[in-house]
Amino acid sequence: MLNLFTDEYFMKVALKEAETAFAEGEIPVGAVVVCNEQIVAKAHNQTERLNDVTAHAEMLALTAASNALGSKYLKECTLYVTLEPCTMCAGAAYWTQVGRLVYGATDEKRGYSLLEHLVLHPTTLIKTGVLQEESSALLQQFFKLRRPKKS
Repeated sequence: MLNLFTDEYFMKVALKEAETAFAEGEIPVGAVVVCNEQIVAKAHNQTERLNDVTAHAEMLALTAASNALGSKYLKECTLYVTLEPCTMCAGAAYWTQVGRLVYGATDEKRGYSLLEHLVLHPTTLIKTGVLQEESSALLQQFFKLRRPKKS
């Protein structure tokens, strides 16, 4: 039987969230939490809207998932995010003990993988590069529009 619910499928949902963030003038990052092939939460960056530096897509999605499932632990869940989580978001994923982390683009400036010590829970499985090109292109387009042109 063909499984339609692939990592690419759920990452496309996260990309839709990132596109919403883009349209709202937020850094275009989207996140989705999936449990038993069901989306239990989705979010996008809202740091500008909420005037809250912690309102990253991952933080909002993890909180919504915990509320939806009635549990602070998300061991059976997968967090899909279009950009590699920062240290703060990886730390939150650690405390939820999320079962899997799947992300698209690597964050070469602020990603958690830049740290020497493991920030994610040791039982969390990690998959990188899912729809990386699409995720990176959206981020590049966003920042290109916001950077002043050099004459």
